[in-house]
Amino acid sequence: MESGSGFYSVDEFRLDARWLVDPNLIFVGPEIGEGAHAKVYEGKYKKQTVAIKIVHKGETLEEISKREARFAREVAMLSRVQHKNLVKFIGACREPEMVIVTELLLGGTLRKYLRSMRPRCLDKHVAIGFALDIARAMECLHSHGIIHRDLKPESLTEMMTAETGTYRWMAPELYSTVTLRQGEKKHYNHKVDAYSFAIVLWELLHNKLPFEGMSNLQAAYAAAFKNVRPSAENLPEELAIILTSCWTEDANARPNFTQIIHMILNYLSTIAPPEPAIPPRLLTSKNTILPPESPGTSSLMTVRDDCGETPKAEMENKPKGFFFCFNQCY
Repeated sequence: MESGSGFYSVDEFRLDARWLVDPNLIFVGPEIGEGAHAKVYEGKYKKQTVAIKIVHKGETLEEISKREARFAREVAMLSRVQHKNLVKFIGACREPEMVIVTELLLGGTLRKYLRSMRPRCLDKHVAIGFALDIARAMECLHSHGIIHRDLKPESLTEMMTAETGTYRWMAPELYSTVTLRQGEKKHYNHKVDAYSFAIVLWELLHNKLPFEGMSNLQAAYAAAFKNVRPSAENLPEELAIILTSCWTEDANARPNFTQIIHMILNYLSTIAPPEPAIPPRLLTSKNTILPPESPGTSSLMTVRDDCGETPKAEMENKPKGFFFCFNQCY
């Protein structure tokens, strides 16, 4: 999380009582993901099916301190950011283990859904609907001063693995500096997420891997040092403008997500029956609620009951709208 005066320290970590989970009520089931510092399990909390992330404490005092600080930052972020397109935070505890509990999304990831359809492409309305869901989630994060930095079509399970393909979606300024002096920091801002959004949108429209035929490192080199981008040819002009403006080399020239949402809605108005008038507050939104529902995806949205569980009848292989997991937003 890059905002304000910097990171939360462990000493600053104070979890509101409403977000404190009782570890005695957590039932840990099968492992569904693993990263360098944590494992994620399917489980139960108060009869609700959930995802349970258990953070490794580390071995050395320095390791323990860093992981506790990272845990504190993540919990602080999750507890203050609520949006219908972001994975629902249920709570956390620090003892006897550092644990984060969120809703479990059983419908599968967007990545798996796209792969299941290849070589066919998504219906354009559905593809743009997914993109609008993503843009609204990102606007919410940015309105809270949170930079994602790793936006791509995976959700929690894949994000917790040591996958190296992330460079295909990352803004070049995040990795293009060849050498950094000790203590020097990379300079970037929230516009790195606009770049990644453009690559995801291209993938939604074409259902192909970005920079196809290149290795991950070749794709990274081409984007950073040769300014290579996926082709925006053979797309409607409005979509091509969204892509090229979002992935332009000059980060400051990229639109913010409020502007991106406006461009998407304008495009949708040209290909779909007129939508209800967009409330004026959308264009200056602080992103509390962002109507209307995304065209093409409203019928796919997950239906939760009062306990937060998803009815079995709703469980199919395709995502129910776009629910965005952001366990690596720092």
